[in-house]
Parts: sequence; C-alpha cells; structure tokens
Amino acid sequence: MEKILIVDDSLVQAAQLKSILESDYDVTVAQTAEDGLRLAGGEDFSLILLDVVMPGMDGFTLLKKLQEEIVTQSIPVILITSLSDVTSEQRGLLLGAVDYITKPFNSLIVQARVNTHIKLYKYRLQSERWSMTDQLTGIANRRRYEQYSIAKWGEAARLQVPLSICMIDIDRFKVYNDTFGHPAGDKVITAVAQTAAAHFQRNTDFFARYGGEEFVGLILGGSSEQVFEHLKKIRQVVKDLRIPHDPAVSEWVTISVGGVTTVPEVGSSYDFYLKIADTMLYDAKKQGRNRVVWTNERMQQLTEE
Repeated sequence: MEKILIVDDSLVQAAQLKSILESDYDVTVAQTAEDGLRLAGGEDFSLILLDVVMPGMDGFTLLKKLQEEIVTQSIPVILITSLSDVTSEQRGLLLGAVDYITKPFNSLIVQARVNTHIKLYKYRLQSERWSMTDQLTGIANRRRYEQYSIAKWGEAARLQVPLSICMIDIDRFKVYNDTFGHPAGDKVITAVAQTAAAHFQRNTDFFARYGGEEFVGLILGGSSEQVFEHLKKIRQVVKDLRIPHDPAVSEWVTISVGGVTTVPEVGSSYDFYLKIADTMLYDAKKQGRNRVVWTNERMQQLTEE
C-alpha cells in the first residue's frame, strides 16, 4: 500500500482528507511543518498533501525545504489551500508542487488527483531504476555508481568513518572472449557480477558494473584489514565457480582486485583515491593476477600472496 503524508495544522481538515484516502492508502498526519519535514525525511512516502497556511513555518517554506533535501526532493507534493489567487498557485508550482487543490475540496477530485500523481511517481521511479541498472547483469550501472559515490564520499567525510573503494577486473577476459565467443563472455560477466554482488549486501555496501568486465565496489565502515580479508573471500568465491578458461592461460576464470581504504577529509578528492584503487588493480595484474592488492589508511600496501 502506498504511503501518503498529510501536513495540516487543522485536525478537522486533516481528518477529512484522511477519511477520503485511508481505504486505498497508508495515511500519516503531521500537524506542524517541522513534524512534516522530519517524517518526510524518515519514511518512504509516495505523495505529500501540504496545507499552505500554517502557523510558524508555512507550506511554501516547507515545500522549499523539501526540494532542497536529497531524500525528499523527488516526493510529489500537492498543495491544499484556501488561497485561490493565481499568484499563490504560481508560487507553489514554481517551488516544485505538482498540483494545487483549493478548499473546500471535493472528495472525488482529491481521490482522482492523488491517484494520478501516485501513478506518475511510481512510473518515474521504475524508469529511474531501469536507467540506473546494467541490463546484462542486473546490478547497478556506472551512472548509478557515479551518483552514489559522490553521496557516500560526502557522508563518510561528514561522519569521519572509513570508506573503501575497490576495483575488480576479470582476468584475461579478452582471451576468454576470443576463445569461447561473446555470448559465453556475457555469461561470465553476469556470473561474476552476481557472485560478487551477493557479498555486498549491507545497507552501507554498493556494487556496480564499471564498464566491460570491470566492476567497482564501495564499503562504508570497517578497517582496511577487514575489507582486505572480505575481498580475498570474494576473489576465492569467484574462482570456486570453476568456470573453465582457455587452458593456455588459466584453468579457471578468476578476478584481480585493487582498492584503498581512507577516512575522507571534507573537501578532499574522491577521484584521487579512485586512481589509487585503479593503481592497486594494475599492481594485482602485474603481480600475477587472481589476487587482492590494497592500500590502507596509512598509505601502506597490503598484498595477497
């Protein structure tokens, strides 16, 4: 059931709206703009019905704050108000509201508009998911990674917790493609992607296809030693799939892994550390492949023998 948030200081009007919608939706009521902002940022609402005229922070101000926050800016907002002048309506729409319902409201109009905007919201979310998903493997794509990495880098800097960046590459993949063909190569990419992704399951983990046979992972929290050991297990699990390779170069399909763990400073460059992770991947290849090479918080290299 889709969740709707009603923000209205009038208990009577909030109760009326809730009675119109509660048979089809999970409805939550907030009586102040401050409570509305807090609830909107903490739960997954599909729509907000927002009264414009409220004591203290009014609906226009709350709408502006909702649009400024990453976690709430995509939630559609319908303004509910007794203000019927064009200027007020224009102001609300320019601030980001998707619709405008004037009081006294008609229950059929409220139901119809709510239904329409929730359908549009769900369609938009589905479209965004498709655009952020790698179609071959089903994991996140590079576009999603680029958005996520910026957010997580900032979060790690703000909280002063370690962030680990890891690059993974399938060893001698060109040889595999030349030997077994591209359809078989696609199956290997998918198998490796899904196997590795199964080990990035915490809410603070992220795994994506970076391009071709290369992948990138982000882990928030945990020491370099802990993450290094975790990636060694992933490397072994991929080898244990026992996918036959061209015997001239390798018995089984394997991966090489490079990475870095750091506690970001505010204003520091994510790209600088991404290059370190990429260099560690290069070193893993140079040292014989099928291994993990890591840089810890003290810029010391950890190498799997």
